[in-house]
Amino acid sequence: MDNMGGGSPGAGNGGMAGGGGEGGTAAGSAGMSGGENGGAAGESGGSGGMGGDGGSGGGSVTCPSMPLKSGDTNRTVQVGGANRSYVLHVPAQYDGTKPVPLVVDFHPLGGSGPQERNGSPYPRVTDADGVIMAFPSGQSGPAGYAWNVGPCCVANVDDVGFARALVEDVQKVACIDPKRIYAVGFSMGGGMSHYLACHAADLFAAVAPAAFDLLEENVGTCKPARPITVVSFRGTGDPIVPYNGGFSSVVPDMAITFLGAKSTFEKWGQLNECSGGASPEDGQGCTKYSGCKDGVDVVLCTKQGGGHEAGNANIAWPILKQHTLP
Repeated sequence: MDNMGGGSPGAGNGGMAGGGGEGGTAAGSAGMSGGENGGAAGESGGSGGMGGDGGSGGGSVTCPSMPLKSGDTNRTVQVGGANRSYVLHVPAQYDGTKPVPLVVDFHPLGGSGPQERNGSPYPRVTDADGVIMAFPSGQSGPAGYAWNVGPCCVANVDDVGFARALVEDVQKVACIDPKRIYAVGFSMGGGMSHYLACHAADLFAAVAPAAFDLLEENVGTCKPARPITVVSFRGTGDPIVPYNGGFSSVVPDMAITFLGAKSTFEKWGQLNECSGGASPEDGQGCTKYSGCKDGVDVVLCTKQGGGHEAGNANIAWPILKQHTLP
């Protein structure tokens, strides 16, 4: 099989557009000052003191008194002694007066946070709701910048810890509803989304992975702290992560075995104690289990003939935003 990444997905279906992407991560480590696209110029003041309570489903969330300006900014956090970077995206619709959702979008193998920001299909859909987004950069592994999802694809890196630290950092400067934090991702970034559903369901309300599966090597350790909504996107013609699953040696000395799209769907149905069967596929190729515990959704959207592609944010976001932490 070929490279699991190849850069961020392009607009719409995404595919494998973009370059290999290692150089892009350097831009993402520029620190907490300076906007990547000229935005958020007034952010350096941090939380700027504390303002009044926001009133949208976030309980007693206290919004920072200095609202972030719209635009993209590079930020860093320290995790385990390492500086980790991400791009913070603030839409024009955000005004800082009430808690809003946070969506964390993970890049593919060999990509970077800045590349994922440029290629992600989500901002075009979520901006209208005033959603804050974060695009983290992985650490360098044997096959380029990657995420640690257990048996692959970069060793001795705590990416769950990074995700938690990133969320905490965003909450210092933006008015985030702690019950509406979501993870999405493409390819290896989809793998990170699955991994967070397994190991950080106390923080993330729902996830939407694309072009990746659960892995045979560590699926037994996937024990979410609570039922969690999972919306998966897969293409039947994916040449990199085969729809039916199988062995992959893309990353040297870190071979993995994909469970397959349908087996991953079934496993999430089991983990979420779904009592009903799967529905027939709808016009967009999506099927879902019924009767899942606590009302969560387990969805698989299959694109017939589809390749290694990003998820459909127009399908994912309306489902994700219906689900909050208990």
